[in-house]
Amino acid sequence: MRKLLVVVDMQNDFVTGALGTKEAQAIVPGIVDYIKNFDGDIIATMDTHYDNYLDTQEGKKLPVVHCIKDTEGWLINKDIGNLVDWRVLKDTFGSTKLGEIIVAEEFEEIHFVGVCTGICVISNAVIAKSFNPDAHIVIHKDLCACVSPESHERALESMRTLQMDVV
Repeated sequence: MRKLLVVVDMQNDFVTGALGTKEAQAIVPGIVDYIKNFDGDIIATMDTHYDNYLDTQEGKKLPVVHCIKDTEGWLINKDIGNLVDWRVLKDTFGSTKLGEIIVAEEFEEIHFVGVCTGICVISNAVIAKSFNPDAHIVIHKDLCACVSPESHERALESMRTLQMDVV
């Protein structure tokens, strides 16, 4: 059985930068340990925006400039970046490219860690489940963070409802 670990948006702007949180900073060491012991492929998604971000729908709803391509904030956290096999750029919450890779590479078990549980983690987990409905989807709750503990818990409950295992 092919296994995949998806490290969602562990970029500087979400850890210590424009949208960084103490919760995101706290999960970095655990993610590093998990990656080092993971027996499978590892993909990191990268939230990717451009100079026109504030003119986009997302930018109008979340007017905080972040993850502008080729800036320091766009880069994956230094402790995590060298540990991943693949990187997938995405210009919105979820990545259909990730779904295409899951199908093409025939991944049957897909694990998720990263930020933000209630936006990008859940979006990419739903895409994974949509592209491969029979895949075993595992969300590592202690290796994910959101804008608040309450929104983190709400997202975890939604993913449980969608028949994903939250461990």
